Amino acid sequence: MSNKPGLTVLAGPTAVGKGTVSTYIRDNYPEVWLSVSATTRAPRPGEQDGVHYFFKSKEEFEKLIADGELLEWAVVHGQNTYGTLKSTVNQAIAEGRSVLLEIDLQGARQVKAAVPDAQFVFLAPPSWDEMVRRLVGRGTETPEEQQRRLETAKLELAAEPEFDHTVINDDVRRAADELVSLMGLTPHPHGTPEHSAR
Repeated sequence: MSNKPGLTVLAGPTAVGKGTVSTYIRDNYPEVWLSVSATTRAPRPGEQDGVHYFFKSKEEFEKLIADGELLEWAVVHGQNTYGTLKSTVNQAIAEGRSVLLEIDLQGARQVKAAVPDAQFVFLAPPSWDEMVRRLVGRGTETPEEQQRRLETAKLELAAEPEFDHTVINDDVRRAADELVSLMGLTPHPHGTPEHSAR
């Protein structure tokens, strides 16, 4: 396995915990550059432009697409558009950073077409039952929406063979450490936490 920094793409089914794992990496592995997506959705309370997302108007986003400025993009749940700016990813790679891109499967396939030598990691649930439990346990969707997401998840799980590696998200810290190892970095010893609880 080469230790050269580059682009690692993390994708997986809905409710598998991609955001939780990538947030853990952002908080504990400052050497990893976590790509920030552009989106047409409005900022939520506390979200900062350029930190959590690059907030764009529909017109600005359409121009980015037309000008070929995006590595990947998708309309999510038929509402808002999300995408990854080529310029920010290329700049981080040029600086020798290890770049992590956490996106959905549709986006991962677009990146694979554009950057075939990137590393693709599939984040999988420990089991189907556990995934159902997590999705239902969030309590953020109606039963109809939950059912729709579970149908989508079945299709998403079938995409696993398209990826270079699979990481099972049975424990966030363990999954994050395995992902960091795949990126050619050394996981931190956890006897001495990076951030003491305040």
